[in-house]
Amino acid sequence: MQGSTAFFAVLFYFATVVCVAGLVVRVVDYARTPAPLKIPTTPAPATGGGVVLRMVREVVFFESLFKGNLWTWAFGWLFHAGLALVLARHLRYFTEPVWGWVAFVQPFGVYAAFAMAIGLAGLWARRFLVERVRYISTPSDHLMLALLLAIAASGLSMKYLFHTDIVGVKAFFLGLMVFDWQPLPPSAPLYLHLLLVAALMIIFPFSKLLHAPGLFFSPSRNQVDNPRESRHLAPWAARLEER
Repeated sequence: MQGSTAFFAVLFYFATVVCVAGLVVRVVDYARTPAPLKIPTTPAPATGGGVVLRMVREVVFFESLFKGNLWTWAFGWLFHAGLALVLARHLRYFTEPVWGWVAFVQPFGVYAAFAMAIGLAGLWARRFLVERVRYISTPSDHLMLALLLAIAASGLSMKYLFHTDIVGVKAFFLGLMVFDWQPLPPSAPLYLHLLLVAALMIIFPFSKLLHAPGLFFSPSRNQVDNPRESRHLAPWAARLEER
């Protein structure tokens, strides 16, 4: 067995455990965090159905960002939409036979990678060119954007600059899923791409990128605006009232 095969197999097992366990811990922590006040951002829906519709608009269209800053919204939506299609395209490496809808998005996923890179470049440029954003930007903000952009660039390089044995890559990942390690094709650009992806998986639960699941637990978005009709009482406050 190649040393590279063993190294990346162990690395992705480790990265997967860290990513999944870290996400579970953080989501449980979000769910347990009390929301003592009724603080939906107004104008807010007055019904549960309205809250669901608002969350859909927020997740799919970035509604609040659209109202706040059009340039940031454009680059942010371009990156996230491109990333979603790229991830869908990569499902072909983990499914056999390939699902019909995954096969359908394959040609769109190629262009989505460019959209993802353009969106990231715009978001990163914003942190240098906009004074107030530059002032609050930390090294971790730049490193996250650099990591994501490097993943997109290395992925595109394997598509257009270097030949990569994608059949061998698929065999490797299918084998990982059933603990039957298959040789990973020797390729420096592939190794770089996989190292960057594994680094992102390990960092994700501990970074600002966790806004993805965190959005669903934001009281300013997930609360019904009905303070007059229904008194809001956090669970811990209810227990105190019972004493």
